[in-house]
Amino acid sequence: MKMSYLVDFKNVSTVGLESSPVAEPLAGLRANESRYFMNKYKHEFTVTPADESHESLEYVNRILKEERGIVFADRPLETSCFQVENIQFAYIFYESGLAVNVMYAVDDPKKRAVGFKLSEGMEIPKELEGKFKFARQKSKLAGMIRGSFFVIKGEYQ
Repeated sequence: MKMSYLVDFKNVSTVGLESSPVAEPLAGLRANESRYFMNKYKHEFTVTPADESHESLEYVNRILKEERGIVFADRPLETSCFQVENIQFAYIFYESGLAVNVMYAVDDPKKRAVGFKLSEGMEIPKELEGKFKFARQKSKLAGMIRGSFFVIKGEYQ
């Protein structure tokens, strides 16, 4: 049984992501998120195996389904759920190389969104094809990341 794992952004590891066909770029993407939270908030980014984090999965899946009718067929590998300052964050890292995150400001409805990041080497998931435009971002840790987002309109506390 795997435990929660502190993501190291200095020594990128594929721990927990080995079954992904794009494990290396996905590990880089995960490390990129870890570095962001350490630099911006001094928060240590920890992930939990998806089969041990049903609450986080249900929260993100509910928002995706209710806001945009999106249900991913892909297998979730890991999640992360935490709050820094007034913002709740929830992440799901999928086997395909997709990372989905929810940013939910508890006191500001204008700062609530769902983000999608695609690891280098993966195709756009069929659930997102034609629905979102993806911007490219170069990352030392993850190579070329493609990302998109939508604003959350409902209440999800």
